Amino acid sequence: KPVAANQDVDALSALRRGLQDPNGELKNWDANLVDACTWSHITCDRDNNRVTRIDLNKMNLSGPLAPELGKLDRLQYLEIDHNRLTGPIPRELAGLSNLKHADFSNNNLCGPIPTTGAFQRIPRSSFANNPRLGRKC
Repeated sequence: KPVAANQDVDALSALRRGLQDPNGELKNWDANLVDACTWSHITCDRDNNRVTRIDLNKMNLSGPLAPELGKLDRLQYLEIDHNRLTGPIPRELAGLSNLKHADFSNNNLCGPIPTTGAFQRIPRSSFANNPRLGRKC
């Protein structure tokens, strides 16, 4: 498989390793599978099998967001709202030049709200209802 697709599997695997998934939503996220496009809640573009969308909202997930998500350079949509995610929003995500929409709302994230790069296009409402966001972790 192409190296870039490997990079997507590696990034998503790093996220998966850090998350608690009590409902088993991510049970088919297998790092040994050739391509993350077969994983549940992941959308890829057909042309080059790169991850363009992650839909993990309302899944009762807890744990931190992996900085490796910043390697998903084709990612356009990141939906992770209404979970129990903790820790900071990785500043690596600011480098995702294709990111059009992200929703971090209704979690327990902390630390600064990123404002550079891709985050310039993300409205403040996408960070709502994270009581510790903007405060030190």
